[in-house]
Parts: sequence; C-alpha cells; structure tokens
Amino acid sequence: MQPFTSKVIHIIKAIPPGKVMTYSQIAACAGSSRAARQVVRILHSMSEKHGLPWHRVVNIRGEISLADTGATQQQNMLEDEGIEFVKDRTVDLSIYQYKVDAMDFEFNSEFF
Repeated sequence: MQPFTSKVIHIIKAIPPGKVMTYSQIAACAGSSRAARQVVRILHSMSEKHGLPWHRVVNIRGEISLADTGATQQQNMLEDEGIEFVKDRTVDLSIYQYKVDAMDFEFNSEFF
C-alpha cells in the first residue's frame, strides 16, 4: 500500500461520530492538497475492506456528493450521529467539520 493511501485511511478512521471532513481536507492532511479525487478513489475502493466511516466525508461545500440511494443512506447515517442539515444534503461545515491538520496525526511505520 502506498504511504498516501495509508495516511488517508488513518485520517478517515479518526473522524469522530458527529463530525465530517472534506475530500480536499483529507488530502491536505495526508500530504497532497491537490489529491481530493484520489481520496474519492480510496473511499470507493477501500471503505468496506478497512471499515472506513465513508459517510463522514463530504465535498468542499459540505454537500453529499453521492446520488440517489447512496446520498439518502449517507444523510441518514449522519443524522443518526446528530448532524443536522442546513438544506437538502448540505452540512454546515462551521459547526460539524472536524478541524485537524497533518501535525495532529503521528504517521509512523505502524501505519505503512
């Protein structure tokens, strides 16, 4: 597994219930601020295998990016954690965004 992928997995697992992070925020914390699409790919391909709380990741505007059934499932899961939506499928990031930076994570060989 590539170091960036390991870091992304670690960061996503660290998002506490009732909080969200954005794809670009996760990418920046993992060391590559321009790799938001890579975070999407990791979530899509590795959420089940690594037990990732995929539902806690939203886009830069606080919106759920999935369509149809997936969006409804994600919104329901977030609401079950106490997150309220300001409008259809949009979270107020000023309230619910998990604020961290790369320094908050100790990346060492244990995760790679």
